[in-house]
Amino acid sequence: MKAVQFMKVAALSAALSTMGIAAQAQTVLKIGYATSPTSHYGVGSTVFCEEIEKGTQGRYTCQQFPSSALGGEREMIESVQLGTLDLVNTSTGPLGNFVPEVQIVDIPFLFRDYDHARAVMDGEVGQDLLNKMQQRGLIGLAWTENGFRHMTNNVRPIVQAQDASGLKMRTMENRVHMDGYKTFGILPTPMAFPELFTALQQGTVDGQENPIPVILASNFSQVQRHLSLTNHVYSPAVLILSPSVWNKLSDADKQVFLDAAKAGSTAQRQKVNQDEAEGIAKLRQDGMQVVEQVDGESFRQAVAPAYAEFANQFGADNIRAIQAVQ
Repeated sequence: MKAVQFMKVAALSAALSTMGIAAQAQTVLKIGYATSPTSHYGVGSTVFCEEIEKGTQGRYTCQQFPSSALGGEREMIESVQLGTLDLVNTSTGPLGNFVPEVQIVDIPFLFRDYDHARAVMDGEVGQDLLNKMQQRGLIGLAWTENGFRHMTNNVRPIVQAQDASGLKMRTMENRVHMDGYKTFGILPTPMAFPELFTALQQGTVDGQENPIPVILASNFSQVQRHLSLTNHVYSPAVLILSPSVWNKLSDADKQVFLDAAKAGSTAQRQKVNQDEAEGIAKLRQDGMQVVEQVDGESFRQAVAPAYAEFANQFGADNIRAIQAVQ
């Protein structure tokens, strides 16, 4: 009898020990992003996390921190670089402060449409920029997406570039954006995203510019009257992993993370497509006055002089190479 009891105790002890080892083996990764869990960032991040858990048999899981819970995008990128945050799904707006070469994709009117932009980011140009992130202490896993940016404001409809003149517009902390927007006569006002809604509500700035998915997810229709579909800048996004995590992964797990990031990218882009298709009607329903037929040529002519400086900064050949991608 005592022998049987001993065997039961031994078996229970072994089971508890195995459970303890399994618990220790599980790593919970913190991932942050600026918008809500139901936004395009939330959709892409969720699919990425699900694929990570599935591909590693639960050895890696994620804890999500949406809605700028861990700070603005610049702060989160810096935290990933320092290793105090594991992952961020971020736009490229503030990324240029860490990886200057990335700012080439922020040039106004560089991309024709979504097909063109996605082909560039998924091709040699995009891969080269991901490689450059690694040289700056950031592991770019895959390009996700924020979308083409549009202007909103509380002063007047924007149909031509001159209509934007004199408007105080919140921008990201991005020199390329600000230099481009100045050619439209805009007064760029850099501001962290978590501060933006209150600034619009209080009239600290007249307006802002963001893709439709962000305008929807952030409820900007509550504090902005006019929306103009300017498509003035394509805004990529990227899943970035801390080197402190990457360097601990086996080769097999690294491939799991890369594949999961691609799946997250696909889901995020699909959500952008959905928001673009359905969001404008929703914003109208919420009371925004929408200008769909914007005089894009007036904006392109206005920004043309800035292209000389962009060519000096990034190389005319590099800009032409992006424009030539089919």
